[in-house]
This record gives sequence, structure tokens and C-alpha cells, in this order.
Amino acid sequence: MIRTIAIDDEPLALQLLSGYIEKTPFLELAGSFDNPIDAMEFLNQNEADLMFVDIQMPDLTGIEFARILANPPKLIFTTAFEKYALEGFKLEAIDYLLKPFGYDEFLKAAQKAQKLIHYEQQETIESNNAFLFLKSDYKIRRINFNDILYIEGLKDYVKVFLQHQDKPILSLHSLKSMEAKLPAEKFMRVHRSFIVNLDKIDTIDRSRIVFGKEYIPVSEQYKKAFKDFLDKNFI
Repeated sequence: MIRTIAIDDEPLALQLLSGYIEKTPFLELAGSFDNPIDAMEFLNQNEADLMFVDIQMPDLTGIEFARILANPPKLIFTTAFEKYALEGFKLEAIDYLLKPFGYDEFLKAAQKAQKLIHYEQQETIESNNAFLFLKSDYKIRRINFNDILYIEGLKDYVKVFLQHQDKPILSLHSLKSMEAKLPAEKFMRVHRSFIVNLDKIDTIDRSRIVFGKEYIPVSEQYKKAFKDFLDKNFI
């Protein structure tokens, strides 16, 4: 899912745009805003992959808004004025929707964004036998498999807990997508919310894996696979 926000000072235009986002299967409406200031505050606290932004807005235009963002999401402009197209593309906008536009035009622009974001995500999590690259806080971090203790899945994010680090790395990925990139011989999903590094397990307490002060539960769904791993290595 592509986390998407919509910004337009016209209520009907914002309602239409939000509706288009919600009906598109690969888009998730993370927020809709009638002014860029509220949108900026949201982006300071949350991540988004894509934003649809009206150009003609009072106080701060969509172009000015896009220019002042330090790490903006991918951008698609919407406007009733064709003269802004060149300026929009100078800001590396993926597309430019001229009002009034229908869902077919919206969908074509959204599919462009989907292809570009998917390509960049594939580059971001490039794994081999020793490490992967993970995007976190607008930076790309190299994570050695051997440094990972366990990974916790939240709703839209994962927390990667590393040895010798107090704070986990937070990244906008699903636990399922992370699981697909990790070597199965080293990592095992033991709960709907947890993947553990099998090489780092040294204590098990009543069906719970212990990492320092943290206890990772092994749920019923994954008990057999985990028991098979233990039996294979049990003396």
C-alpha cells in the first residue's frame, strides 16, 4: 500500500480527490488537508509515500509548499491552470492533473507513482547473504543480518532490534515484506508480530524467547516450526 495524502483548499475538490484515493486498491489515504500548513505538520510526524497537491492555494501555493519540504513524498500536482505545468515538472513531479479530471486520469497518474515507488523500494531493500539496505528516517541504512536480534511488526512499520543498540530502527515496511527478504535459514517468524534471528537465541523460557529483558512469545501457529528447529539442535 502506498501511503498517500491529499491537499486542496476547495472542499469539493478535496472530497473528490480523497474519494479517488480511497477507491484505488494500492493507495491508502493517510490524511487529507485543506491547507499546506496542516499537511506540513502531519509530515513532520508521519511518513507518506505520495501526495496530491493543489497548486493554487492561499498563503502558500502547492509549488512553494513542495519547495520547502526537506524530504517530500513523491508528488502529483492538481490545478485548474495549465501554465503551472512546467514549474511542476521542475520540482520532479510525477504527473500533473488538470482540473476537472476524472478517475481514469487520476488512476493513470497513480499507476505512474506506483511503478516508481515500487522500483525505489526494490532498490532500498536489496539483500544478499550478509546484509540488507533499509530506509529509515529518510536515510538508507545498511543492516548486517548478524546484528539483528529480532524484528517487531506494527501496523504500517517494523522495528528492527539490533545487538549493541538501545533503540530499534523504525522503517515503513510490513513484517511480511521483511520476512521475504530475510534468509530463511537464519530467521524465523514465531508470532504474527515477531521474526527472530535463530543464531541469536540463547534462552527460552516457557515458550518465550528471551532477548535481555524482552520476552518474545511463540504463538500456536508457529510452535511446530519452532519446535522442529529446537529438536534439530537439541542434545
